Amino acid sequence: QVQLVESGGGLVQPGGSLRLSCAASRSIFSFYTMGWYRQAPGKQRELVARITTGGSTNYADSVKGRFTISRDNAKNTVYLQMNSLKPEDTAVYYCKADRVAPIVIYWGQGTQVTVSS
Repeated sequence: QVQLVESGGGLVQPGGSLRLSCAASRSIFSFYTMGWYRQAPGKQRELVARITTGGSTNYADSVKGRFTISRDNAKNTVYLQMNSLKPEDTAVYYCKADRVAPIVIYWGQGTQVTVSS
């Protein structure tokens, strides 16, 4: 079992920045793809960014050039640096760890990000 704990959410003005953190309870980055997802009220949960075991990254088109996903293997922590935030980035942000052989998925509890003036 793996626990994922997100932190770093909050209220920020448009154009501002936040850094989200996702701490895993044990070392898993060699086996799991890590991702950040978000869910706004009334909308489906969507992928924001992900980083594979090999370090490859991909991003939703809506955040490309503004958000950066990274990880610190020594701290078992994945980060999401969010710059130039927009009101439409407002959502609960979730951390996800998944692997395909065998299929295993873990989710964090989520952290609220609100972008508003």
